[in-house]
Amino acid sequence: MSYPNSQNLNAQNMQSDRPLLIAVTFLVVIGLMAIFSASAPKCIEMGLNPARFLIQQILGVVAGFIGLKFLSNFHYKKLIAYTLPFTIFVIAMLVLVKIAGTTVNGAQRWLNIGPLSLQPSEFAKPAVVLLLAAVFSKNTILLDNDKIVTAFLPIFIMICLIFIQPNLSMVILLLATSVAIYFCAGGSVKTILWSASMMIPLLLLKGLKGYQSSRITTWLHPEADPLGAGYNIIQSLVAFASGGLYGVGYGSSKQKLAWLPEAHTDFIYAVIGEEHGFIGCLLIICLFWTILQRGFTISAKCQDMYGKLLALGLTFSICFQGFLNMWVASSFVPATGVPMPFISYGGSSVMVSLWMIGILLNISKDNVKKVRFGNGRNI
Repeated sequence: MSYPNSQNLNAQNMQSDRPLLIAVTFLVVIGLMAIFSASAPKCIEMGLNPARFLIQQILGVVAGFIGLKFLSNFHYKKLIAYTLPFTIFVIAMLVLVKIAGTTVNGAQRWLNIGPLSLQPSEFAKPAVVLLLAAVFSKNTILLDNDKIVTAFLPIFIMICLIFIQPNLSMVILLLATSVAIYFCAGGSVKTILWSASMMIPLLLLKGLKGYQSSRITTWLHPEADPLGAGYNIIQSLVAFASGGLYGVGYGSSKQKLAWLPEAHTDFIYAVIGEEHGFIGCLLIICLFWTILQRGFTISAKCQDMYGKLLALGLTFSICFQGFLNMWVASSFVPATGVPMPFISYGGSSVMVSLWMIGILLNISKDNVKKVRFGNGRNI
């Protein structure tokens, strides 16, 4: 038995969960390459610098990695004290978006602050996870009584503000994340099913916009309106078919030139499929699967409920969004307009996603310290 000094402890901590960090770094690099390939023709058509979207994305990546570095060294339990202020901050930004936000393609989702453009709904993802992890880790009794409404009230406010933007894809993501954390904290399946039976019919009958309702019909029969509602998904499938096994080569996608809308955001996975084929798509799937496996492993090894729920919620939020984007582009589910974390263009998205990974890395480091140096001794 030997007693490690603090210098050795820090060295061991710095080596924690390299596979997670490597997988994320690969996704970010692939994303930067894909954004440049998919957006350069659009920039040229608009008379802009072909690398304009790439440069803007790099700024988000830099801010994201700075936050990742800080949060990976900031003990995750200290986040509990900042959870409520952060939640209030997110709600305030969402209200401000409704008052003075920028509208793009009929959706009022962005907030311009000088040269910066933020999408506050992205910040709701970690806010929901932080809030539920803190509440359920300290008050598990909330799972079995009416006080659970109090726990979900801030989340309900955020979801309502995001829904009226409108941003149904983010609403689905936040609801799915909330259900996952609630269930893993010991929540009742009966409560989940009862809530779903109440909310889904209300959403379908009263809440959905006309174009949102038509997405289900379009998903089932895109050929019924090939130049209208079914256009995007048809062109996405053409991109995948053109890519075959090995792809047509980096930068050689034809669909991105004039046929595939939002090639650098919602349908960037289709561009990757065309240029790098099934092999490129499989690589993306494997990288997200690595994040999923490492995140759930971190959650399982964590010795306190708060860390378990926090790791699980962050991992689920990132990976569910990533796989949802793939399912949409492949026509496995109706179109939702959700970007792919780390890869799709969007400074707020990549920045927040990297911050969430930073928290995961910190939980992993704490696990390494407890396992390797429990009770002050090597075990």
